Order: sequence, then structure tokens, then C-alpha cells
Amino acid sequence: MEEKKSIAIGSDHAGFEYKEMLKSFLTGNDVKDFGTHSAESADYPDFAHPVSSAVENGEFTFGILVCGSANGVAITANKHQGIRAAICWTEELAELARKHNNANVLCIPARFISEELARAITEKFLSTDFEGGRHATRVGKISC
Repeated sequence: MEEKKSIAIGSDHAGFEYKEMLKSFLTGNDVKDFGTHSAESADYPDFAHPVSSAVENGEFTFGILVCGSANGVAITANKHQGIRAAICWTEELAELARKHNNANVLCIPARFISEELARAITEKFLSTDFEGGRHATRVGKISC
């Protein structure tokens, strides 16, 4: 990543190791870890809500959430009106989530992808700009 990003990051126990790895990968960016801080059992909403709130209120530009399947954190994050959380398991999905949906929270399924792929997905997500145009009209219709 060329440009410094502000990133809120969090995980449950299933995503803890990947979260720690991604924090190291993201060195040089403004990263705040919202937990969990161990691999002991933890409830994903306890971390997904604070990460999502920090992005929603503008404290951070992006959020990254990691859990086993990424479903729980994505469902939780998307309860926030200002959040567009996307589960990404390929670089192409990460790119499209940013280009077409202006996703601002990346959800990574730690039990289903390699660490190498998680880094590549993160890089693609953070380095891809929203295209706007016809996509902006669609994104504008998301909030209730």
C-alpha cells in the first residue's frame, strides 16, 4: 500500500491469528485493534460493533473484521447504517466490493482462505477506489 490508511480491525477467537498477522502486514498505516486479544472463545458482535461504529462515525476510513466464516461479523457490521461490509474470499471480490459497492468494511473468512490470500485480499481492498457514477446511485439506495 502506497498511501497511509486509517483502519479499525477486530476479530473473534477464530480470526485472532489472522488479525494479528494482518496487523503486522498493515504496519505503516494507522491501525487500531478492537480485539479480541487472545484465541480464547469470544463473541464476534463484541468486536464487530465497535469496529463498525468507528468507521461509521469517521474515526477510521476502513474496517477489517475476521472470523471463521466472516458471516457473523458481516451480518453484525451491516446493522450499522453507514457500513457496507463485504465478505471477500478472492481478490476479485475485494476489488468489486470497493469499485461497485463502496464497501468500507472487509470481512475475511479465516477458516477458508490462506494467510497469503488474506494479505492479497486486504491489499486489493485497501488499494481500490470506488468508481462512483451509476454505482453511486445504487449505493445511495442501500440505507433504510
